[in-house]
Amino acid sequence: MLMKSSTELVRQQNSALVLSALRRSGPLSHTDISAQTGLASATVSVITAELERAHVIEKSEQPPHSGRGRPRVFFSQRRDCGYLIVVRISSDIVQYSMIDYSGTLIDRFEEPRNHGVAGTTDFVRSLLDSLDRLVLRSRLEKAQVLAISISSKGIVDSARPRLVWSPVFGSEVIDFAALLQPAWPAKVSLNNETLLVAQALGLRADKSGEAPFRALAALSLGHSIGVGVARKDRAGELEVTAPNFGHMLHSPSAGLCRCGSNGCIEAAAGFYGILRTAFEVPPDTIPAKFVPLAEMDKIAVSARQGNRMAGYAFRQAGIALGNGLSRMLSLYDRMPIFITGPGTRYFELLQKGIDEGLAQSHQVRQQGPPEISIIFDEQRLVFDGHLDRALTDIDHDIAALRLVSGSMGALRQEA
Repeated sequence: MLMKSSTELVRQQNSALVLSALRRSGPLSHTDISAQTGLASATVSVITAELERAHVIEKSEQPPHSGRGRPRVFFSQRRDCGYLIVVRISSDIVQYSMIDYSGTLIDRFEEPRNHGVAGTTDFVRSLLDSLDRLVLRSRLEKAQVLAISISSKGIVDSARPRLVWSPVFGSEVIDFAALLQPAWPAKVSLNNETLLVAQALGLRADKSGEAPFRALAALSLGHSIGVGVARKDRAGELEVTAPNFGHMLHSPSAGLCRCGSNGCIEAAAGFYGILRTAFEVPPDTIPAKFVPLAEMDKIAVSARQGNRMAGYAFRQAGIALGNGLSRMLSLYDRMPIFITGPGTRYFELLQKGIDEGLAQSHQVRQQGPPEISIIFDEQRLVFDGHLDRALTDIDHDIAALRLVSGSMGALRQEA
């Protein structure tokens, strides 16, 4: 009995290795899969045959370059094996995307958020209606959706898909699994948005091969402030975390934060903090829930034209960010920093303050400042992070449920 269980475990692990190789590098030939996974050729043959019979993968042929000889056979994910829904909750919109098993986007639409409505009741109603509409538009059944991956800024319960606190809903807890099941048999996951950015950047850096990847941090600037950290663990696996950076203490003089505390980094560096400083609003004023980009652009134009308070607001925001980054580097060691989010459009106004804040760290003075890069397309990074985490989870579920010898129905019943 023990031998049988061990054999099954190895079989599941090997199947997961094959699916992971196809997810990260596919389509791949039999030889490519063997080289990437380290599995014997005979083992790869058995696994790919089982996955193909279960309609998880499919093969295609490519004629030889010379026109002679046998065509090369490539394996890839079967697009209709199952589907993934991605829900991105941001300060101004909620975006819904339908993706097939190969990672191809099928449909997408956005719903604006009503900032004049308090509480989560209207949001929950809109979420359920929009998910139903997405499936209907894609001409699918709910049972075909294997996973629903949700992201938001804020604090996420690591044990289950619960949003504990967010700049959008405050302290109102949302349990997405309870909301969606049993109507949706799909596996529901929830991630901090900046964690997904770090996930995508970490994968990109690891694949580039330009230098051995060890660690990086993603700093998101906008209505809220977030950080994600991606590092390689001792086993060489990518480990991603999202420390509560925006609500670390900066200085009590930074004013009231949306979390209810005084002096958070976000209270100085979030859009509402910059607006408050620029207009010399009392620091104990309740923060604005949402600051339109058009309003921030006006403050930035004023700063670039030499307005003292507008320039001071961006510089103070930069100092708060630099101080926070210096503390983070003291904990995690030196690593490159990638700055994303809508606040990147004001980076030149923030930069002097960031450099000043970083220079206050003994470690930075000893080792030099970290390499800082700007990446403007944060939305794409969030989407790529969703795809990698959610589709990889589906791959492992397929292997664990032994779909290689069964059918997709077992996964849908277990999800």
